[in-house]
Amino acid sequence: MKVEGSVGLVTGGASGLGAGVARSLLERGGHVAVLDQNLEGAGTLVDQFGDLVTCHHCDVTDTEQVENSVSAAVKAHGRLDLLVSCAGISFGKRVISRDGEPHSLDHFKKHIDINLVGLFDVVRHVVAAMARNEPSEEGERGLIVNLASIAAFEGQIGQASYAASKAGVIGLTSPLARDLGLHGVRVLSICPGTMDTPMLDTLDQATIDSIVSGNVFPKRLGRPDDVGNLVVHCMENTFLNGETIRLDAGLRLGPG
Repeated sequence: MKVEGSVGLVTGGASGLGAGVARSLLERGGHVAVLDQNLEGAGTLVDQFGDLVTCHHCDVTDTEQVENSVSAAVKAHGRLDLLVSCAGISFGKRVISRDGEPHSLDHFKKHIDINLVGLFDVVRHVVAAMARNEPSEEGERGLIVNLASIAAFEGQIGQASYAASKAGVIGLTSPLARDLGLHGVRVLSICPGTMDTPMLDTLDQATIDSIVSGNVFPKRLGRPDDVGNLVVHCMENTFLNGETIRLDAGLRLGPG
């Protein structure tokens, strides 16, 4: 799949890793439909890339909004070649609080609803559109890239909800690839390590240095364009399918 002229739909594309992915596609001549609950950050992409970008308000836990926004993206661009699912949340909470209270079930359900159920809802609507694409010479009609996390493998203290939701994303990878191979749609998951996103804005440099000290190399935070560059490679290398890729500078998380 060539990036130039392709159409990618990026959930959570108005900020953080999603915006980095969107920018990587746009800089290489792709078109992007941004789906996000807060589209304020997408303005810079629109200012720079104009009609190559469309923005669609979407709460991935609202299935009607998901269906409508995917339909709007298809109408705006004519087709969808790529889905990159970046929308998600991460809030820590211990299973037993310092006061001895049990973990909130609503907290757990919210992570599953957004990070896993919402992701799958977008996938099912997007692949229905992809299946109508004209196939490439190899028979390819589309690519799904879902963002998971290395916490799915080495979830830390307080990450039970987050890690479970991201492990579910990894668990989807192989069955989705097998299911959708008949339609010429590939499926991959990317597991970022510690990334430089707005979630880290409150941390001082000493704390950041401590976080990246666990990296094998390089000793820095991951950048949104690191994810964007990997997505581009996944597009161009059509032999990649049904795989989960760690993007973490060799980091292996400790207990926390």
